[in-house]
This record gives sequence, C-alpha cells and structure tokens, in this order.
Amino acid sequence: MVYVRTQDGKPFMPCSFAIARLFLKQGKAKVKRRTPFTIQLLYKTDTAYTQPVMLGVDTGSSKVGSAAVDHKGDVLYMSQIEIRTPCREPKIEGNRQEKKGNFVMLHK
Repeated sequence: MVYVRTQDGKPFMPCSFAIARLFLKQGKAKVKRRTPFTIQLLYKTDTAYTQPVMLGVDTGSSKVGSAAVDHKGDVLYMSQIEIRTPCREPKIEGNRQEKKGNFVMLHK
C-alpha cells in the first residue's frame, strides 16, 4: 500500500505499489516520504475522493495484528507482526564469581 497526497498536499486514497510505480515513471507523481512510502500527485485531480475507513489494532504479548475495513465491513488491509523477543542480558554476577574464586593456590 502506498499513501497518496493530492497536488495541494491533502490525503487521497492509497494505491498499490504497481500504480505508484506507473505514476512515478510517467512523471505524474513524486516521492514525498520514504517511510511510510508516500507519493504526491503532480497534476490536479477532478475529485478529492476519500473513503471512510476504520482501523483496528489487536496487541498481544507476542504478536500485533491490524486491519482496515470500510463502512460495509469489507477488509481493505490486514497484517500481523511477530514481536522479536528481547535479547537476554548476560549473567554478570555469575561471570564475576567464575572469574574470582575458582582457583586454588598451591604454595611450595
């Protein structure tokens, strides 16, 4: 999904990557932002049509789901992201004990 802005900078309905690529190759649009990928149209549109969309987000302990639906309940966009598990910190205290006192000194 590519976000689209009109020539005036107002939000417009998103389009697919293929349509955005065509607009860019034909010189009808320019890249406005890279993250999230957004293009701005370089020509005047007849209408400023936008569709009412409802966004739902479900946050879980290991996964986050999101979906966008229109007023009829048709799913326009759906995704699920798996959260990376945090890196464990090394047991600093245990390492110190190993370095400190596991040696026996022998006196001659």
